[in-house]
Amino acid sequence: MSYLSIIKAKNSARRKRTTRRSALLSKTAIAAFILEFSADCRLPYCQLNMSTPILQEYFGEGELKKDFRLSRESANTLVHTLEGQHDHGWGKALEVGIFLYWLASATSYHVVSEAFDVPQTTVYDVVHRTAECIMAVFKRVVHFPSPEELEAIGAGFCRLAGSPAFHHVVGSIDGSHIRIKPPGEFKEDYFNRKLFYSIQLQAICDHSGRFLNVFSGVPGSVHDARVLKLSSVYVQQLYPPPGWCILGDGGYPCLSSPICLMTPFREPVQNPVQARYNRHLSKARSVVERSFGMMKTRWRSIFFKALEVKFTFAPVVVSCCAFLHNLCLSNGDIVESAEGEPEEEPGEAEAEEHTSAAQPGDGLRDRLAAAVSAPGAAISALREHDY
Repeated sequence: MSYLSIIKAKNSARRKRTTRRSALLSKTAIAAFILEFSADCRLPYCQLNMSTPILQEYFGEGELKKDFRLSRESANTLVHTLEGQHDHGWGKALEVGIFLYWLASATSYHVVSEAFDVPQTTVYDVVHRTAECIMAVFKRVVHFPSPEELEAIGAGFCRLAGSPAFHHVVGSIDGSHIRIKPPGEFKEDYFNRKLFYSIQLQAICDHSGRFLNVFSGVPGSVHDARVLKLSSVYVQQLYPPPGWCILGDGGYPCLSSPICLMTPFREPVQNPVQARYNRHLSKARSVVERSFGMMKTRWRSIFFKALEVKFTFAPVVVSCCAFLHNLCLSNGDIVESAEGEPEEEPGEAEAEEHTSAAQPGDGLRDRLAAAVSAPGAAISALREHDY
């Protein structure tokens, strides 16, 4: 045997050992997840040596989070949240594990099938069933605040903005493009101005970065302002309540009704008052961008490339990720935003044809800007005004 043949044989053997080790570690992590979160552990496909304390010896918090992208506490909360939903005999912990591994594996049915040693059709069924279960309890986790919570949220935005003038702000709104594989029909509608195919995600979050509302699925070529007008938040005037407002970037119109939405003054600004207002608004508004960043970092394998699912299922996947974002925040399971695909620069708002239902908020914005520059008078100045 030649020297080259010997080297090739050794490399081949090394690769096989590595592959076997990776497969064992993967299945061990999966089993550890199920052992941790399932009351009646059922491992029909991969039985492990139960005399070995695998979870304690091999898999700490970091290893489980690497595979499933959630901490133990967050995963446990998710399992218990979905416990009331039918699990078709698999056990809720196993179905949740498959779903999380699928999200962490770039939505690859093949990868999950190999890791769990189950048929791809089973993975497909479990993923879609778990997504349906999450959507059934979605509003338990992603919802608007109660009237009693509004004051605290307003105080939170004051801290973010660095000005008491923002005490009537109870949300920040923004949009983000989610890459997809376009449908065969009307694919040009999904081609956005950044030159890739996408659907739009519109989200409103509070001062802590929790999503209060998400709306996704509108083709990527549609402008942010138009997406807003299509959403139930705008059409049904769901949020904010009367007397409160939300913040948006320059891609949105400044409105006093049907919802109150404050945006920055168009650059170049006319005076220092407008410039100061823009700076403070930007500091408060950027919380929604940080929320997008955290969610995309946690599930970076699906948000930094085209979603490998049917475009009709893509909005459901995105909504599930928003649901998991809130659930993780509630458990202190924070993933800091990593550098990756930058958020798009806001464009100018579309030329609006204001109807009787849509009223510009320029006058209110002028008063808010004046209040920012006169912090001692901020509270009284805003209370004179009905949002």
